[in-house]
Amino acid sequence: MARSAHYATVSEAITALRQRGFTRDFNLEENCIVCHPDRFRHDEFEIVDVYYYEGQSDPADESTVYAIQSTSGVKGILVTGSGMNMDNMTTEILEKLKIRN
Repeated sequence: MARSAHYATVSEAITALRQRGFTRDFNLEENCIVCHPDRFRHDEFEIVDVYYYEGQSDPADESTVYAIQSTSGVKGILVTGSGMNMDNMTTEILEKLKIRN
C-alpha cells in the first residue's frame, strides 16, 4: 500500500479522505466492520490507506485512521484508538487491521 500523503493530525487526515470520497463512518463490531445498515466481513473490504498517530506525551493518545473500501464500493473511514477493546474481534479482522511496513 503506497501512502499518497501524510497529514499532521487525525482531523486533517479525515478531512482529506472525505474529499477523496471516503464519506461513511465505519465501526468495529464482533466479527465485522459496520456502517449501518451495512456489515462487512474481513473478506468484503480492503484497506486503501492507513495513517498512524502517536501521542506527543501520552501513549494513550495513539490513534490510527483507516481508509476502507468494501467490495460493493462503499468507501469510509475507521478510526481506532490505543484503548479500544479488541477482545471481541475475530482474528481475521485483527490481522487485516494490522499496520504492515
